[in-house]
Amino acid sequence: MRDRPDAVMIFAAGFGTRMGSLTQDRPKPMLEVGGQPLIDHALDLIRAAGIKTVVANLHFKPDVLAAHLAPKGVALSLEPERILETGGGLRQARTLLGSDPVFTLNSDAVWTGQNPLTRLAQAWNPQEMDALLMLLEPQDANGHTGPGDFLRDGDGRLSRGPGLIYSGAQIIKTDGLDAIREDVFSLNLLWDQMLTHDRLFGIVHKGGWCDVGRPEGIALAESLLQSAGDV
Repeated sequence: MRDRPDAVMIFAAGFGTRMGSLTQDRPKPMLEVGGQPLIDHALDLIRAAGIKTVVANLHFKPDVLAAHLAPKGVALSLEPERILETGGGLRQARTLLGSDPVFTLNSDAVWTGQNPLTRLAQAWNPQEMDALLMLLEPQDANGHTGPGDFLRDGDGRLSRGPGLIYSGAQIIKTDGLDAIREDVFSLNLLWDQMLTHDRLFGIVHKGGWCDVGRPEGIALAESLLQSAGDV
């Protein structure tokens, strides 16, 4: 097992229904923010972190994404019949990702400040951790609504509770996926297994972040990027 993961799964299969008419002719990862598609913001982070193997799962309007991603060297994990959610999607993509721990990254957020993937790699300790999540202080979670997801102790171990917000970036071991019987399931099921063994950890992002899950998120994200000088 590598100490530093070298593969990343981009979650890009969703319908983007909260975007309304904006996703009538394109999948949400292809909506432009700051002059480039959302998914290219994710790819910029991945390239800067030096990760070699990049996989994206596709379901909604897959031809549009495939035409954009394949020339960029992204391997495609198609979910033609139904969306498998994060857990099922990651399990299906293991044939492309390999058996070592992997990064996962949502395709509907923009980041400023330190590269979250680089920071995760620097903090990753596979001897202690089964997953390491990048978290946000509530005041830094632009575009997010809700009470938060996790509490974090002084050693970085996580427990469930309103507090820090999961950002959509992590490093995770995938072998525990084999024990889950469902075909369609969230990675929350795997996190729950890790929580019972005190093997779920988190660190807090140092910089800006914006969820682009609703139309108003585009303007929020562009404002964040402009304030950081990234556009």
